[in-house]
Amino acid sequence: MKTLIIIGGFFGLGFFIFHIFFWQLFEWKKDLKSLTSINRGVMQVLNSCLMICFLIFSYVSIFHVDELLTTSLGSTILFGIGSLWFLRAIMQPLFFGLNNSISIAFFITFLFGAGIYFVPLFY
Repeated sequence: MKTLIIIGGFFGLGFFIFHIFFWQLFEWKKDLKSLTSINRGVMQVLNSCLMICFLIFSYVSIFHVDELLTTSLGSTILFGIGSLWFLRAIMQPLFFGLNNSISIAFFITFLFGAGIYFVPLFY
């Protein structure tokens, strides 16, 4: 189970890196100009805060595995991280559909992320 949680840490780091590139990938410098200044700010602040969450989840998953597996606080954190990925998987078809291979791949990836944290929790 320890290895699975450490894999989860690197999974989160991967998403942290992915989110760093959102400004370029989605041409936010150009596209966000069409939003009001408040909505433009909200988009960028939420992405930045999510990146911080991914870093925290990764750090805890890589360097505090024993605590995650043996304490009630650890179980709560495992449940929280697993729930984040599960809910993100549910949101994929709701907001992006499942009508192309990229969307399906993200849906499966997010379910995998949920499993990384739910399996040790319920095992």
